[in-house]
Amino acid sequence: MLSSLCEAHTTTAPKIYEYKNQNEWITSGKLGSRDAVLVFRTNILNPKTRKTLSETQSVKTTDSESHKTSDPAATVVNCQDETPLAIAPQSSGSNATLKGSAPRKIYVSVRNPLNCKLIEEPVKQNANKKIHHHDLSSSDTSISSDGDESSQNNENNPRLRQKKMELDLNKESGYSSSMGDEGNSILNRSEEDPEISSEEDNECGTHMPAHKLKITYKFIQTETKLLRKIFNVHGLTEVQGETNFNLLWTGVHMKLDTLRHLSPYQRVNHFPRSYELTRKDRLYKNIERMQHLRGMRHFDIVPQSFILPLEYRDLLIAHNKYRGPWIVKPAASSRGRGIFIVNSPDQIPQDEQVLVSKYIVDPLCIDGHKCDLRVYVLVTSFDPLIVYLYEEGIVRLATVRYDRDADNLWNPCMHLCNYSINKYHSDYIRSSDAQDEDVGHKWTLSALLRHLKLQGCDTHLLMLNIEDLIIKAILACAQTIISACRMFVPSSNNCFELYGFDILIDNALKPWLLEVNLSPSMGVDSPLDTKVKACLIADLLTCVGIPAYSPEMRSHLDSKWTRFRSTSCQRRTDSTDSTASKKSKKKGANSFANLTMEEQRILRNARLQYSRRGGFVRIFPTDDTMQRYGNFLDSSNGIPISTPNVQGQTFQTLVMQHNYNQMLHSNLYCQDPRCTKEDNFQENRVQQYERALETDAEIPFVKKVIVPKCEEEGRKLRKQLLIKISNGSELTQFQARQTFSLYLESVLRRLTQEPKDSHEKIILKFLNKFGGAVKPPVLFRNAQTIKVISKARSAMVAKLLGDFLELYKRDTEAYVDSFDHFGMIPSSSYNEFLIHAQESDLEAVLTLHTNVTGIMPFLYNRCGLSVPPTPPIPCGLHGFLRALPAMVSSSGMPREISKYDGYFKNYDKDCENVQDNSIRSKSTRRF
Repeated sequence: MLSSLCEAHTTTAPKIYEYKNQNEWITSGKLGSRDAVLVFRTNILNPKTRKTLSETQSVKTTDSESHKTSDPAATVVNCQDETPLAIAPQSSGSNATLKGSAPRKIYVSVRNPLNCKLIEEPVKQNANKKIHHHDLSSSDTSISSDGDESSQNNENNPRLRQKKMELDLNKESGYSSSMGDEGNSILNRSEEDPEISSEEDNECGTHMPAHKLKITYKFIQTETKLLRKIFNVHGLTEVQGETNFNLLWTGVHMKLDTLRHLSPYQRVNHFPRSYELTRKDRLYKNIERMQHLRGMRHFDIVPQSFILPLEYRDLLIAHNKYRGPWIVKPAASSRGRGIFIVNSPDQIPQDEQVLVSKYIVDPLCIDGHKCDLRVYVLVTSFDPLIVYLYEEGIVRLATVRYDRDADNLWNPCMHLCNYSINKYHSDYIRSSDAQDEDVGHKWTLSALLRHLKLQGCDTHLLMLNIEDLIIKAILACAQTIISACRMFVPSSNNCFELYGFDILIDNALKPWLLEVNLSPSMGVDSPLDTKVKACLIADLLTCVGIPAYSPEMRSHLDSKWTRFRSTSCQRRTDSTDSTASKKSKKKGANSFANLTMEEQRILRNARLQYSRRGGFVRIFPTDDTMQRYGNFLDSSNGIPISTPNVQGQTFQTLVMQHNYNQMLHSNLYCQDPRCTKEDNFQENRVQQYERALETDAEIPFVKKVIVPKCEEEGRKLRKQLLIKISNGSELTQFQARQTFSLYLESVLRRLTQEPKDSHEKIILKFLNKFGGAVKPPVLFRNAQTIKVISKARSAMVAKLLGDFLELYKRDTEAYVDSFDHFGMIPSSSYNEFLIHAQESDLEAVLTLHTNVTGIMPFLYNRCGLSVPPTPPIPCGLHGFLRALPAMVSSSGMPREISKYDGYFKNYDKDCENVQDNSIRSKSTRRF
């Protein structure tokens, strides 16, 4: 029925959706067919490539008009010299470029020789600059070093320090291009060139088939910078409605009511009940259940763990046998929040539910720095189970060199590799070039594998063990997720999910699963992040397949889908399907004709997904999965069994039993020589992991244009603003919160760049009294934290302040002023002040406004209850900061606040006294 519907629409209205070279952006079928999906590529993110493609389009249009006798079905005009530009399918059916090992290469040809030369020149420049990592190891100095540096800088850690001076120059701008010198010039002229802008992205998207087909997407509580750019440049349009979307991308768990009403063409990026895999406590309990049911030796993939306070007694027994450190993690948190390490269970508070795990004291270190892996796992289906592992991952290094001494357990910059923690350390190094994959504190997975292989390590076995760990973790949690999918998901193609697996490798090269992230970060803070994550998202969307349906087709499906949707959203099979299924079991499932309609659809979708997988490697099913994991699956339905079977009960007895896993494996890897076999064998998969991620066109991510601040202009505007405040004008709540957030950002900058001139004690007191979701970790309450060095201490406090600022800015969005209020500061003049304001200017405005009005709109509403009185603000520099803790009500202040005073009692006391005296002597006037 669906195929006939597609044919009807393509024949009745073929001119509405005409698009030049539309086959380059549609794959797995012709436009209008039921298998046609959109193609996403990273090369189009490059403005140069977009401009070149647009010029090529214009040339093709001119040539097609002058040569009307040419073949109308041809999508590429022939030329003698073909120039590699980007990934583009050459046919709408089975695409060779998406199947091969280099899925991002195509050849776009033009007939005009002048245009051929114009296209060829920048490509040659990039080719000359490019370093081929296939033949060289990541440890080779020719790859990782750009020149000689002083031996003094490289004495302790040559690899991490080799670009310190270069990166320090880029630290003020916050980002450097992924294209080297050429990319920096592009970013520099992005302020002047109108072609490199978001408007240019949207203009490019209007020529895409997705825009013609009105394909839409929707965001819910997720990072949108990279995703929105990829969607817009490919022609997708953002919507805000409840159900009017083709793709829903959310950073939180899906609402069951939303899942129930999905249409077959809609895609969401989460499965129901994914918390069974992503919550730390649920993940461990599911794996522990499989350890008891299937044997410890099969599921020894996580460190020994306990959930407190319920299993506190078991933790004490284990601690008496194993005298070692324990790492404490909140059950449902991310980005390293609330994690600390203790020597004894007595140091763990009992006021909240936490997961306590055995700390691995012998981790794999790179140049003395502890590291862990972030690998990206795509699950397109749980029944049958289809799992992909992306060929490239991120290796995160701790900033401080690893030391097993118990006195250093307090330091998260030594024992935790989370980027959200280490980025605040003043010694953290970012890679300035996307091609430098083994420089600084963030590497790629392929660079690590080449580094280990050069040292004689068995990287083949390591990657197979990582694949085994991923599959077993998913098998341990799959039963509950499959049950939820059958109850709430109408179509088996509606859901897909990208998980972020955090894996720690010990000194014996044994991988350990730390946690699984529900929505791995898509933030792009460096060129390396941009390259890996942009390729990841583009390959993910192409592999999952966003249906290229017209609005008429979607409306028809919406009107007809209710008759097929059952109340339980479970798969149903009719008598003919069940009869055919019984025959296929007798004769064998190798024949496609003996499969039921549902089995044929599953097999066809699996093959189409694999043909457009891009950089993803399918690790389940493979040729040996049933041999290795068949014992963990139920023989009747192929579902992983993680609970003991009770006599007389079976899983989902109301549903017709189908072993889709066995069916899929037998058809993909059948012994019949006439069948097409997949090529994802062990050797091919490991080779793909070890090769560097290649892109023909670099991906510059243009940051927001930053206007340089003028101190003289800032002082002039501050003087005018202070006069207005003295005459009775007030700040709106939005303006006050804007000023306060910018002021705290300046304080945060001092914490990370000037550790000796910071105010950690004041900030800790303020955050502790303010409460909320940001709480100082327990490690600040320990006695040994008095010995914390300044850089690590500043990084920990900066992490807390950064978390507070993130929540504060999110709440500030609700206070946006739509018009100027009477008696308030005009928005235009105030916004101009914020552009040029320094920290001292912001502090002066906040101080005078607080003293004159007697209110604190940056912390409280005007009609708020239990608002504390305005404290007196000391004169001079940092007077507002010193009075900040007194602005928060002390009613909710914990008893532990008194211990913070002792933490800073002996640190740089004389230096602070001298500094305060010098500030008082210089600050003779108030403003």
